Amino acid sequence: MKKKPATLVGHLGRSPRKWMGAVSTPVFRASTILFPTVEEMRLAEARRHPGLTYGLHGLPTVTDFQAAMAELEGGHAALAVPSGLTATTLPLLALTKPGDHVLVTDAVYGPTRRFCDLHLARLGVDVTYYDPRVGAGIAALIRPSTKVIFVESPGSLTFEVQDVRAISDAAHARDARVVIDNTWATPLFFRAFEHGVDVSVHAATKYIGGHSDVLLGVIVASEEAYAPLFRLWTDMGVTASSDDCFLGLRGLRTLAARLDRQQASAMAVATWLRGRPEVKEVLYPALPGARGHELWKRDFRGASSLFGVILQPVSEERVSAMLEGMELFAMGFSWGGFESLVIPTHPERVRSATTWSPGGPCLRFAIGLEDPDDLIADLAGGFARMKA
Repeated sequence: MKKKPATLVGHLGRSPRKWMGAVSTPVFRASTILFPTVEEMRLAEARRHPGLTYGLHGLPTVTDFQAAMAELEGGHAALAVPSGLTATTLPLLALTKPGDHVLVTDAVYGPTRRFCDLHLARLGVDVTYYDPRVGAGIAALIRPSTKVIFVESPGSLTFEVQDVRAISDAAHARDARVVIDNTWATPLFFRAFEHGVDVSVHAATKYIGGHSDVLLGVIVASEEAYAPLFRLWTDMGVTASSDDCFLGLRGLRTLAARLDRQQASAMAVATWLRGRPEVKEVLYPALPGARGHELWKRDFRGASSLFGVILQPVSEERVSAMLEGMELFAMGFSWGGFESLVIPTHPERVRSATTWSPGGPCLRFAIGLEDPDDLIADLAGGFARMKA
């Protein structure tokens, strides 16, 4: 029987019969693995041993989380890493060498951009940023040395939706690989491999973890892309811990329910914000008429609860007055948890291939699991303070 994603998240990556009936894979903690014979130890060193070799790679809690993520997203295999930033940067290292060229969306997550500018450049990899709305036009930017095209859809802070299929087709025609940061949509709302990507990465810290209590990343790869990723993952020793993967598996069990609830609340709050006189524009692709809505409707199965807002022109002091008096919306740099967050953003400071001129202050909202009516009331009080 083919199962739907909401069912899969509750059943993937667990084997109760294997662990004395425990409904969830227990936390395994181990470093040294003992071998009864020299032959078995030799096979382990050659990576032909059926069991564990060393605790750094292969503990059951970790492998169950990896298997669940790979099957959920439709990739060949997955690798768990200590953070979302590790998940975005390790493929850029593994799939390039000095002299190669990488294309990166201009709406990329800020720390990923910093890694490209400081470290890929230092290693002799040339990086070009491109307009996230380029679509099939990416073909004109691909060089003979282009090895990776990095996609993030919707884009960080500004939420442009990219035509991932068109970019993937252009990349593969020139023997380049596509890496996507799929954290916003999760595998439930965007099936990355169905759109031609080679590697899909997630900050599992966000929606997959879901409770703001774990730092975790995951890399899901096609069969062709997996080998160099596995080699670097092994050689750098950047696996995630069993404790963190246990929390990732725990978060998976409620992922569908949380995303559905948060999507509904985000739509209610975004719709209300669109009608406010203090708001110039709401950057939420799921909202009819918003930037990128038609492409989002074509490619996505749903929307998470992270979106942007452009305010009408107002001083920073008045924005601070709004934000600092919030009762439910807190200020913090993460998202995807049960709590609602809001922060001021400045996308214009990190663009190089495109210009961001919003005409007013920008905010980023992450809608949690609170009742949307209470969140709207909190925002109404914030706007009253802004105007006071």
